[in-house]
Amino acid sequence: MESRLVLASAGISSEVVQTNDSWQLLVSSDHLTAAQSELEAYGQERNSELPPVRTAIATFGGARLGAFFYACVIASVYVLSDIGAYGWQWSAVGSMQAGDVMSGRWWQTVTALTLHADTAHLASNLLFGIAFGYLSGRILGGGVAWFIIVVAGALGNAMNAAARASEHTSIGASTAVFAALGVLVAHALRPRSLVRESVMRRWSPLVGGVVMLSLIGVDGERTDVLAHVTGFIAGTTLGWIGCRIPDRLLENEVLQSLAGCAALLIVFVAWSAAIVWTS
Repeated sequence: MESRLVLASAGISSEVVQTNDSWQLLVSSDHLTAAQSELEAYGQERNSELPPVRTAIATFGGARLGAFFYACVIASVYVLSDIGAYGWQWSAVGSMQAGDVMSGRWWQTVTALTLHADTAHLASNLLFGIAFGYLSGRILGGGVAWFIIVVAGALGNAMNAAARASEHTSIGASTAVFAALGVLVAHALRPRSLVRESVMRRWSPLVGGVVMLSLIGVDGERTDVLAHVTGFIAGTTLGWIGCRIPDRLLENEVLQSLAGCAALLIVFVAWSAAIVWTS
C-alpha cells in the first residue's frame, strides 16, 4: 500500500491484488519503467534518511582490578583508622579542613577521600564507587580511569574548600564517587555520529547525571552536597579531556599500569605528607 501511494503521487495508476501467498502491485505495461524508477528513487531517499548505525563503544581492560584496588584502599584505611593503627589519629590527620587546604595543606584533599565516619558511610561509597568506577574503567581502562577519578576527587575537594568557611571539615570518598559519575557523563556526551541530534537528545546524558546526583547525592544530614557537586563538575571536566585520549593509547597496558600506579602513588604521597606535617 505504501508503494501504491508512491505511484499515485507520481500520477501512475496501480492495483493491489492478493494471490495465494503474497500481495502484488500491478501497473500497465506502458507505465512499468516509470513505476520502477519511482519506487527505486523512493527507496534510496528513504534509506538516506535513516540514521547511520552507531559504532560500538570501545572498552578496555583493568576495570575490575581498578575497582578492587579502590575497595581495598578505602576499606583498609577505615580499619586502620578505627583501630588507631601506628598510634595515629587518622581522622584528625587526614580530614579536609577548608582553612588548612587554602593555607597550603593540599594533601588533605586526597587523604579525606579515604576516610569515612562509620560503616554505613563506607558501605555507601563502596557500593557506588565500585559501580561507577568499574564503568569508568571499562570506557577508559582501569588505570587511566582511576587516575582521573583520584585527581578529580582531589580537585573537587579543593573547590569545595575554596567555597567554604575556614572551619568546614569534610571526609569521604563520595567526592571521588561523583567524579566517576562525571567521567561517565562526559563519555556519554561525546558525539558518535554525523547525524544532527536534537538539543534534548544531545544533552540527555548530562541531564541524567544531574538527576542521579540529585537522587543519591543530597540525602542525609551529614551529606556534604557541595562536595558532591564539585566532584561531579571536576569529574565531568577531566573526563571530557580523558575521553579524547586516542584508543590506541588506552589499549596500551604499560600506560594503564603507569596511570594506575600514579593514582595509588598520589594517595601514598598525600598520607606521607600528612604524617610528616603532624610529626
